[in-house]
Amino acid sequence: MPVLALGWAILIGGAAVVAVLAIVVSQTDLLHGLDHAAAQWSYDHSSAATRRALTYVTDLGETWAVAIVAVLVGLVDLYRRRNPWTPFFLLIVILGDKFLTQELKGLVDRARPTFEPVAATLGPSYPSGHSSTAAASWAAFAFVAALWWGRRSWPVLTGVAVAIALAVAASRVLLDVHWLTDVIGGLALGWAWFAACALALGRRVGAVGGDAGSGTLGIRQSALREGRRETLRSD
Repeated sequence: MPVLALGWAILIGGAAVVAVLAIVVSQTDLLHGLDHAAAQWSYDHSSAATRRALTYVTDLGETWAVAIVAVLVGLVDLYRRRNPWTPFFLLIVILGDKFLTQELKGLVDRARPTFEPVAATLGPSYPSGHSSTAAASWAAFAFVAALWWGRRSWPVLTGVAVAIALAVAASRVLLDVHWLTDVIGGLALGWAWFAACALALGRRVGAVGGDAGSGTLGIRQSALREGRRETLRSD
């Protein structure tokens, strides 16, 4: 699938999942059984040790954690490619995701699971902010890193970004602070927002020195440059 088409598919598909789940969880009990079963299982199989370990995992979706990584990635990219658009791209991904999550939480206003008392103090439940932050931010970090290391790195970087997002989402359910559908909605929102940012700014982020040039997404431009270098080496 072409990169541009994939980006639009993630954006539209993710937005659809977020919207459908928002309606279902706020207006019906259709998925209540599934949510309650997952929460009950998590509560029954938790221990002090597992909860402590899960806290470290869930930190990968904390705003302060991704902000630190974003600063590091932005600085490295400025050193390697001299592109001022990269820090702006990362900032928009993180802040935009935060804004959308908070707005949706206020609109849906869903109560959290009751197994963990602290959950009641954390505000509305849908969508999961940690899951959304992890999905959007780590995808953005992988996107930028792929511009450094070329298309051969795409599968590994994509796998790492997806694995981190899924791990954070799972930790929120296993810690009994979110319903299963909350984290599914959070992942969909995060990936959809990342896709929107990549579609809007990818060409500029992918350009060396901030010169957008031509092309659809920056990662595609990077692949074309790498292909030209490989051709020159083989001549």
